[in-house]
Amino acid sequence: MDLEPAMRRALELSAAVLGTTSPNPPVGAVALDTDGVVVGEGATQPPGGPHAEVMALRQAGERARTVVVTLEPCDHTGRTGPCSEALLAAGVQRVVVGCAEPTAAAAGCVARLRAAGVEVVSGVLEDEVARGPLEGWLHRQRTGRPFVTWKYAATLDGRVAAADRSSRWITGEAARADVHRLRGESDAVVVGVGTVLADDPQLNVRPHPGHQPLRVVVDSAGRTPAGARVLDDAGPTLVATTNPRYDDPRALLLPAAPDGRVDLGALLEALAERDVVGVLLEGGPTLAGAFVAAGLVDRVVGYVAPALLGDGPAALAGTGVTTIGDAVRLRLDDVARVGDDVRLTLRPGPRPRSDRRE
Repeated sequence: MDLEPAMRRALELSAAVLGTTSPNPPVGAVALDTDGVVVGEGATQPPGGPHAEVMALRQAGERARTVVVTLEPCDHTGRTGPCSEALLAAGVQRVVVGCAEPTAAAAGCVARLRAAGVEVVSGVLEDEVARGPLEGWLHRQRTGRPFVTWKYAATLDGRVAAADRSSRWITGEAARADVHRLRGESDAVVVGVGTVLADDPQLNVRPHPGHQPLRVVVDSAGRTPAGARVLDDAGPTLVATTNPRYDDPRALLLPAAPDGRVDLGALLEALAERDVVGVLLEGGPTLAGAFVAAGLVDRVVGYVAPALLGDGPAALAGTGVTTIGDAVRLRLDDVARVGDDVRLTLRPGPRPRSDRRE
């Protein structure tokens, strides 16, 4: 039986709930009958709700014989019971797993199922699954910090605004809609106070998906105006500041880095404590440069418009790179046309030679 189509369907199901399951992983599952026909599908529900395997088994009823799941089912009791028990109770004969469970607390399902006589097939489309909707969650388990995606939109010559600082709109409607998709897949959206003062963005997801990410303003001095749209009731907000006199219930007081600005590592640690798994960085060139310089960007999504400006701020500033040998090299993972614009998806490559330890 070719199991890859079912795993790809499970990936689609997990993608549909990305951004709604944290701190749990966005898992997809497909149940097959004895002939390999799909009889049930499911994805992880918001925290406290059933996991993907349970959802698929409920739909399949007594017909489930094989369950294909993107992540190894859990074998512990948290807000819900162990998925391993649900699989055994349903009489499943085979479980097909994309990625192994990385946490010690939840691992052990494969061994338990095999001990009970259930066939387990592991590693089906493992690389594809690990780079799919589970990527941010797996990163969070490995590093303890959220997965950061830096998103920017620029002209072909790399400008994010014109010389007069006007920037609406560099990209077209389709690209802007795609950004709302990225926001909806994220637990938090981060910008600097400069962006708030210049553009007064609301930073919510439109149309409303039923899930709004946490909006975070990095504002060392506490300059966010009381009437800023990012402080409205369209979604939750935090203002990360080093100023103890910034008087707002949404203030998040953090230590300062050596340059006096908010310590970005401490910011990500604070967000992790709030169950944030995926962060979308939408700040301007200075904040983006600070994240890049600190090595805290895990993915870059760039929207490039077929337009030229010649002058105006560049997409990135303040990385500390002064020579080509120290350039931050990226690996191009995907290129897609989005309306009249081009979307580039990249990830950091090897560190510059001057940073390596021989």
